[in-house]
Amino acid sequence: MGVSVEGGKKGHGVDIDINLVPFIDMMSVLVAFLLLTAVWTNLAQLSIKAGGVGRDSEQTPPETPPINLSVLVASDGLWVGITTGTPEKIDKSGEDYDYEALKTTLTRYKKDSGIFNERDDIEIAAEDSIEYQYLVNVMDTAIAAEFLGVRYVDPQSLSVRFKQ
Repeated sequence: MGVSVEGGKKGHGVDIDINLVPFIDMMSVLVAFLLLTAVWTNLAQLSIKAGGVGRDSEQTPPETPPINLSVLVASDGLWVGITTGTPEKIDKSGEDYDYEALKTTLTRYKKDSGIFNERDDIEIAAEDSIEYQYLVNVMDTAIAAEFLGVRYVDPQSLSVRFKQ
């Protein structure tokens, strides 16, 4: 492909050949990269449901509220509890949260309580100062403990009040 430019040396036109091969190479690499990124984005998503007490709903609330399992990711540790029980705190191990202790506690609620034999729902909330990766790790731990119905709620909408 050529381009003709007027006003070269001494008023003569200048013909310039543009090589399109590098441009086509760059576009093909870009298209391949975007296709791979689109697939990776689809695989890397978390499946959660929005929920909580303050959530708008057209359904009437049940006569007796269900017993819910709640986890709060706080700056001082992880808080775990059910609506009818006493909440327990899992302290941080160093700078990171103790995910093994969380998994043990959630497994105990799943297997031993009898409440969650047929249910797999859990509500998780995080304080504003918590990094996103810690929240994702807590959600992954809940899924590993067989709580597949992960709902992310606002800390004030949790069924269990951990901090007053």
